[in-house]
Amino acid sequence: MKLLPAIAIVMTLAVGAFSQPCVDSAKQVKPAMPEATAKTYEANLAVAREAHTRNPNVPDELIWYGRRTAYPGEYKEAIRIFTEGIKKFPNDARLYRHRGHRYITLRCFDDAVRDLEKAASLIKGQPDVTEPDGIPNARNTPTSTLQSNIWYHLGLAYYLKGDFKSALRAYNEAEKVSKNPDMLVATKHWQYMTLRRLEKKEDASKAVEAIPDDLEIIENGDYYALVKIYKGIEGGGRLLEELEKRPDDLSSASIGYGLGNRYLYHNKPDEAAKVFRKIVAGDQWASFGYIAAEAELRRARQKR
Repeated sequence: MKLLPAIAIVMTLAVGAFSQPCVDSAKQVKPAMPEATAKTYEANLAVAREAHTRNPNVPDELIWYGRRTAYPGEYKEAIRIFTEGIKKFPNDARLYRHRGHRYITLRCFDDAVRDLEKAASLIKGQPDVTEPDGIPNARNTPTSTLQSNIWYHLGLAYYLKGDFKSALRAYNEAEKVSKNPDMLVATKHWQYMTLRRLEKKEDASKAVEAIPDDLEIIENGDYYALVKIYKGIEGGGRLLEELEKRPDDLSSASIGYGLGNRYLYHNKPDEAAKVFRKIVAGDQWASFGYIAAEAELRRARQKR
């Protein structure tokens, strides 16, 4: 009998030794891309890797190495790189922000929340800074900041977990630092959807009613189109037709999730599921619309 505690300890250690964190067991799907794009990513990654090797104690070089590693779909390796950076620079919010993003990609939402909450604590009282784009838009003009990205991704992580109250808190903070039209419509889109899931219809309407109908948008046109639907300016029929025609592009995943979510607001889960299934039949595995559609289908199965 005296051996039981020792045996229990050994068994506990054994279980711990064989248990794997989410990132180790997570599925990883590389994005489909044209050969020319893949070569560009490969070349940019080689440059970033060489710069980090040359300057291993420069956080900017490490961050770019991690970001460039993730673009071709090596999300787990990117997380490893950001983890290496966190060990060296534990107070750099950018590392938690980017690792949190890639935890979302791998569907490790609890890990993402922890990282992004940590990032949020580190930026408290600090001035905001523009975040450079790894994949520049048509105008080569960054549209987001470190703080807006931290709160935006934190809101998304909570939303994907189904914790809409916490998601709303994060999106309300994101709104405060969404200073340009692109970031504003992206934040408002998710904020509106979160409020609707919380059955706060009037608050949701107020959240989008002041957004002008003639904003100049650089890259978040899909979110702006959805915001106009929320405002009652446009219907969703045209966008649904586009989803039918182009199920495999990023736009269809983003717009499709917003349209599918509207069916949930109106208590039409079967119609919502049809849209979500179309999204996950496409190839935008790493997009937020795809991840959200996947999460909705999983929750629906769990309720049965």
